[in-house]
Amino acid sequence: MIKIDLHVHSKFSKRPSQWILQKISCPESFTDPMLVYNTAKAKGMSLVTISDHNTIDGALEIAHLSDTYISEEITSYFPEDGCKVHVLAQNITEAQHDEIQKIRQNIFDLVAYLNGEYIVNIIAHPLYAVNDRLTIKHFEQLLLLFKNFELNGARNDKQNQILAQVLKKLTPLDIERLSNLYDYQPLFDTPWEKNLTGGSDDHSGLNIARTFTAVDDATDLHSFMNGILNGKSRAVSDPSTPQTMAHNLYGIAYQFYSSRFNFGRHAGKDQLLKFLDQSLMPVSNADDGLISRFYTFLSKRKNRRENTKSNSLTDLIRKETERLFAENPDLLKIARTQSKKIQLSESHEEQEQHREELWFDFVNQLSNKVLFHTGDHLLGQASGANLFNIFQTIGSVGGLYSLLAPYFVAFVHFAKDNEMNTAVLNRFAKYKNGHQPPKSRVKLGHFTDTFYDVNGVAQTLQQQVQAALKHDKHLTIITCDVQAEKTGEGVKNFTPTGVYEIPEYTEQKLYYPPFLEMLEYCYDQGFTHIHSATPGPIGLAALAIAKILKLPLTSTYHTQFPQYAQYLTGDNFIEELTWKFMIWYYDQMDQIYVSSQNSFDELTERGIKPEKIRIMPRGINTEIFHPSKKCNILTSNFKVNEEALKFLYVGRVSKEKNLPILAEAFKALCANRDKAHLTVVGDGPYADEMKNLLKDYPVTFTGYLSGEPLCRVYASADLFVFPSTTDTFGNVVLEAQASGLPVIVSDLGGPCENMLDQETGIIVKSDDEPALLAAMQQFLNTPGLCSQMADRARAYMEDRSFENAFIQSWEFYKEIHMPVSMQEFSKAV
Repeated sequence: MIKIDLHVHSKFSKRPSQWILQKISCPESFTDPMLVYNTAKAKGMSLVTISDHNTIDGALEIAHLSDTYISEEITSYFPEDGCKVHVLAQNITEAQHDEIQKIRQNIFDLVAYLNGEYIVNIIAHPLYAVNDRLTIKHFEQLLLLFKNFELNGARNDKQNQILAQVLKKLTPLDIERLSNLYDYQPLFDTPWEKNLTGGSDDHSGLNIARTFTAVDDATDLHSFMNGILNGKSRAVSDPSTPQTMAHNLYGIAYQFYSSRFNFGRHAGKDQLLKFLDQSLMPVSNADDGLISRFYTFLSKRKNRRENTKSNSLTDLIRKETERLFAENPDLLKIARTQSKKIQLSESHEEQEQHREELWFDFVNQLSNKVLFHTGDHLLGQASGANLFNIFQTIGSVGGLYSLLAPYFVAFVHFAKDNEMNTAVLNRFAKYKNGHQPPKSRVKLGHFTDTFYDVNGVAQTLQQQVQAALKHDKHLTIITCDVQAEKTGEGVKNFTPTGVYEIPEYTEQKLYYPPFLEMLEYCYDQGFTHIHSATPGPIGLAALAIAKILKLPLTSTYHTQFPQYAQYLTGDNFIEELTWKFMIWYYDQMDQIYVSSQNSFDELTERGIKPEKIRIMPRGINTEIFHPSKKCNILTSNFKVNEEALKFLYVGRVSKEKNLPILAEAFKALCANRDKAHLTVVGDGPYADEMKNLLKDYPVTFTGYLSGEPLCRVYASADLFVFPSTTDTFGNVVLEAQASGLPVIVSDLGGPCENMLDQETGIIVKSDDEPALLAAMQQFLNTPGLCSQMADRARAYMEDRSFENAFIQSWEFYKEIHMPVSMQEFSKAV
């Protein structure tokens, strides 16, 4: 058997395609040709070749060795639109290379020459859009141009699966159709029969021979090449991942700086530096380099400024790497390894995978720590409106982005061609039993920061999880909470990297999400849509992940944060600043879901295009919230006067809910009446002040209630009062009406759209204490009004079931374009 990695690069490949390497003027490879040879041979390759971009200098440098031959990777183009493709030319001469360079600009001329010279040619990564111009039409022409197709070891393995599946099912009729369509006849026999090869496409020296081509009965290079042409070759691969590609990019950049500045002569003895060298240098050639010099530089700065406090990104990185290295025994073990030779106890593939995992863990933990410190500093400055410091801190965030950029680039490259790839499969796959191509099912990743809170939004999300499980919908709630130990089916909770407590509102916390972990999870899960229920840190993570993975992004606008900010700070500037951020955030969405016409109008007035916004149906569990739950819970458990008219408020006990107005209105009501009682269910920052204000009045504070006790309190009250003007929907208003309570709401916000004025309750002017008092007095002064409206309220809610609303809203996602998943195709093909 002969084994060869047909696609390996050396330092003679100089023009990188990734912008991150272009940004630092870095070639796409720094691997020495002899390192390629030694590594490939150490990993069991029978012969070694180097296929640099449009040059054979690397192959020539090892051509004196008996078990090598010359190859190259040729860049060519479709003449009509400049779509770039890469072609591997195997076992060529220097003269042939010179001729190839003259005619390579036109893919048709190149193929004619290669076939005329009997050069084994392979189309490299044929489903990867090198310059983002590749379409199905180009791929169909590649089927006519090439006999041999590469399963590429550096690209998304789903591409390889799709390619293999399509090629396997090609028929003579397919080729005849394409030949007629493009007026081109293949230059080889049986063009519907394709051959597969494998190559690592390694640029960093870290993954040489991770993917290779094997011909079982070959004994030399000639029989190996004949084996490819006769369909006897097979690709052997340990599939690449985004982590693999990112690790390679870090390695290339590291090797670039080490080579450029000759930092090897400054070799240090620091254990952390040894770990970094072993993580980012090829196994057989690691030496102390850039990080050694860089870290020594930081250490000297530390000594010079040990008495000076600094918030710079470099200082944070230095401190956090020291701490991580001290705390992580795996990292310490790697750093203490004196030998850089391949360990016999594990295979080459296992060793490289282990290094990728360790490096991902290291960068993830480091970025989490730095993001936590930077986020705290940024939010602290924003809270104090220190604009200069805000911009300074944002600059540090930009530095953090640079630190993580290789992972962003890798996930982008692994996701960017999914739509085109599945479209190719859709066109060529032959379906079982004559079935039509399957329609993709929505697989939704729903990001939220309130899943474990006690509020209407959290309760709605929890009900959505149950409804999704019941109706076989692929919904996963993605959240980040420090207190959640058990997430349950349909929920993925990430441990936050840190928590920021808002000084003016200590009960409201912002959790910093572990971004790289979330990105990796969403990629692995194969979500078709990302939905954000928050513009906070978790929502920003959702935005970034959707952009990186090129997924449709939707959002729910359910909290009026600018108004909250104004209530909490009393500062109109902060409110306007919050609005600017909110509008920027929601403008990134493909679609925005709102709960009311009021919210729709609010966003459009602020500049969001109306066609982006949809009012989504909302419902309530009309079986849980039901008048039949009425009992003596208020009179027995909370000592409420049985003869009093029982007013009820449920929700957050905070000023932005307009509770100061309710308190004053109730005090005025009690001045003339002694048959009224107010029950407040919930807790919040205004609770103590409100209790003190109403300590001499018939008011009961129950604290948070949920489940059956809450349902019974609803049904046992007489009237629900909700003066808030900052609610975009007001779920509690539905709960109250479903429980058989008339409601009093303000004319501003979403709640007034979820009741019928003068039928299921009364709408009062917002922020108007006399108007609220008058409505409360009306119910006291009009016998029978409560019971009349109670019956109408329950009837109004009968058609607002939660499950019906959930199914309707789920259909919205299907209207947003998405590619069909590989899993759905595999079921039908």
